[in-house]
Amino acid sequence: MLRLVGKLPLQGRSALSLLASRGLKTSVASPCAAPAGASASASAAEFLDYPGGRVQFTPSLTVQQPAAQSESIPCYRVLDGQGVEIPGAEVAHALDKDTSIKMYHTMLTLQTVDTLFYEAQRQGRFSFYMTSTGEEATVIGAAAALSPEDIVFTQYREQGVLMWRGFTPRQMADQCYGNVNDVGKGRQMPVHYGSRDLKFHTVSSPLGTQLPHAVGAAYAARLQGKNVLTAAFFGEGAASEGDFHAALNFAATLRAPVLFLCRNNGWAISTPASEQYRGDGIAGRGRAYGIPTLRCDGGDALAVFNAVKAARERSLEMQGPVLLEAMSYRSGHHSTSDDSSRYRAADEMKAWRQRDAVTRFEGFLASKGWFDAEETAALRKSIRKEVIKALEEAAKTPKPPVSELFTDVYDKLPAHLLQQQEEVAAFLKLYPEALPPGVKLQ
Repeated sequence: MLRLVGKLPLQGRSALSLLASRGLKTSVASPCAAPAGASASASAAEFLDYPGGRVQFTPSLTVQQPAAQSESIPCYRVLDGQGVEIPGAEVAHALDKDTSIKMYHTMLTLQTVDTLFYEAQRQGRFSFYMTSTGEEATVIGAAAALSPEDIVFTQYREQGVLMWRGFTPRQMADQCYGNVNDVGKGRQMPVHYGSRDLKFHTVSSPLGTQLPHAVGAAYAARLQGKNVLTAAFFGEGAASEGDFHAALNFAATLRAPVLFLCRNNGWAISTPASEQYRGDGIAGRGRAYGIPTLRCDGGDALAVFNAVKAARERSLEMQGPVLLEAMSYRSGHHSTSDDSSRYRAADEMKAWRQRDAVTRFEGFLASKGWFDAEETAALRKSIRKEVIKALEEAAKTPKPPVSELFTDVYDKLPAHLLQQQEEVAAFLKLYPEALPPGVKLQ
């Protein structure tokens, strides 16, 4: 059952009636009202509107305890472990064949890119890489549910959103190699993708900084009368940053139509979730900020698709934020700078890898008769050839010249940058061997 939990602000139509019209069940914080049959004087004594909010008084001194496990926000899912739809599962947005096959193709492409790019980094072909292994369903399910016009801010495991929107393996290889075809002109770290055309803001390494930015973009879009959502992706580790809390409060008070999508994969590099927080995960924080919240199975692409669709509709109709927590697992290492076998049990990693989200979605396609093992093998082979070709061509493409270091900031170079440019040129004239192979000064 898909439930939006939290305080729903009212604007125009009743929030409850809007959600009910879409067949969604809601659990909403009730406004304080006097008990039936209470006198006016009793009502005035028991309820009071403070500037900080309406309260109900009690003569009992009670310390409120954290929510029990039985009271935690439930996790919505549609597919069982083999990818077969669970009887009675609430599916407001059924996937058609074409969309399903595109999702599967994109998942396989993402999985193949991650595998081959990771190996390329290990061979010294570029400096760094981070995979989305284990979280393909979360990323692609969400990407498929968004509109192409929606604005996207991500962390560093959501390259699948770009791929869904048309970013090719060759463009990804160009970025990781930092060659002249890279839109960032080689100035960014690998996997720091960005695309103005695809409304995908450039990735940055500091955790959580994209969240206030996303709220600002959503608020600006609302002020401009644009009917678009801003989607902000992040991991549960980033939710420990102050920017997470600032962003949620900012979004709730300014009624910004933003979807906060948390990939709770259980590990913030080497720190397990058990050492990151207490309480009802990340979703439990949404209610504290007055934000409608839901939780879904991040390994179930159909559940993620429906959860994001519902959250998007709610956010745009109410012009306010929604928090979605997708429960998943990071099957790969944190990055090429990490060896997760040093802090995760082998049995744990093996068990989760057997719950592969892509294989689970294959089961869904097979149950519908939309794809079979022979077609899967042919598709995997074709994608692998495409990705290998992209890596080979990107490797042969020249790097930007050193002179590009000084462009694209000022219309006219100021004196201090002109001086630095002259110093670099003089140094490289004296020591040309300092230039990396294939890199020119101009």
